[in-house]
Amino acid sequence: MKTVFHIKNMVCDRCKMIVSQSFEALGATLLDVELGVVTIASDKVLDHRRLGQVLEGKGFELMSDKTDIIIEQVKAALIDFVDSEKSGDEINVSVFLSGKINREYSYVSKLFSRREGISIEKYVINLKTEKAKELIQMKGLNFSEIAYALGYKSSSHLARQFKSVTGYSMTEYRNMGNWERKSLDQIV
Repeated sequence: MKTVFHIKNMVCDRCKMIVSQSFEALGATLLDVELGVVTIASDKVLDHRRLGQVLEGKGFELMSDKTDIIIEQVKAALIDFVDSEKSGDEINVSVFLSGKINREYSYVSKLFSRREGISIEKYVINLKTEKAKELIQMKGLNFSEIAYALGYKSSSHLARQFKSVTGYSMTEYRNMGNWERKSLDQIV
C-alpha cells in the first residue's frame, strides 16, 4: 500500500532532498520523490498536520485541491521542459505538457491562465529568462550557446524576450554587479 502527497513549491533537486528529509524525519518510508509529488509506503500512520507544519516551515505546502495539484504538475513539467530542452527538438510545449500530465492542453492552458493570471507560453518565457540569467552568471557560455541550450533557433529571439521580461539587454545584465534573479517558485 502507498500514499501519494502533492507538495507545492518543489522546483529543484535541492527541494526534493529537503522534502525527503522532512518525510524521513517523521518516520515515513519513501518510495518515490519527484517535483511536486512524494510517494510513501503506508505502513505507518503519518501525522498530516505535523507534516504540513514541517513542510511549511521549509517553504513548502501540502496540497489537496485538484486544481492546485494540476497547476503544480504543470509548473513542475514546464521546469523539466526548460531544463531538458535542446535546440532542434521537434516537440513543442503543448505536446510535451499533454504527454507529461495526461490532460488535454486546451483544458490545462485555460485552467493555468485563469488561476495564475499568465499564459503557459509566457510562463515558459519567464522560466527561460531565469535560466538564461543563471547561465549568464555562470559565464561558461556565450549568448548564442545559451540560446541554443534553451531551445531557441537564434540568439536574437532570446535577446528580444530577455529584454522584454527584464528590461535589460543580455550584455547589460552580464555587466551588472547586482544580478536580480527570481526563484523558480516565484515565477508567475
